Amino acid sequence: MTPDVADAADAFASFYHQQYRSIRAMTWALTGDLGAAEDVTQEAFLRAHQRWDSISGYDEPGAWVRRVAINLATSVLRRRTRELRALIRLSALPSESWELPESDREFWAAVRALPKGQAATIVLHYYEDLPLSDIAQVLGIAEGTVKSHLHRGRQTLAKRLGPGGRTS
Repeated sequence: MTPDVADAADAFASFYHQQYRSIRAMTWALTGDLGAAEDVTQEAFLRAHQRWDSISGYDEPGAWVRRVAINLATSVLRRRTRELRALIRLSALPSESWELPESDREFWAAVRALPKGQAATIVLHYYEDLPLSDIAQVLGIAEGTVKSHLHRGRQTLAKRLGPGGRTS
């Protein structure tokens, strides 16, 4: 590390340690959520670090980070408001209630235990009834890989479920 780079890194580290707690407290006050406050604060400091060459020359670099953090916190609040409205709308819809027969639950539990690619392929083929070419497109894999996943998944399910479809 050259002396100039080392000096800039030290200056940013010092700035970060001086400002982090107060900016996190400010974002916590805005969001009401410590996890969100920490995420927002880290993102604001990351952006400052990426632009440290210019921001370090400002009279108040902390003000720049605070403005970014406030904008990010506001975005978090807007997103939460939209999510809450969507949840309220969805909760007003009649809910669909259905139960799988016990044998189906065992089968799908066994499918979920397969490696991810095999499980996704089995679900798309047997539950969604998609042809192999569509499965390949959905998963972004070759059709031959789909065939391989289906074959391996079937073999594993046959071993796990045994005769009559029961887990052993």
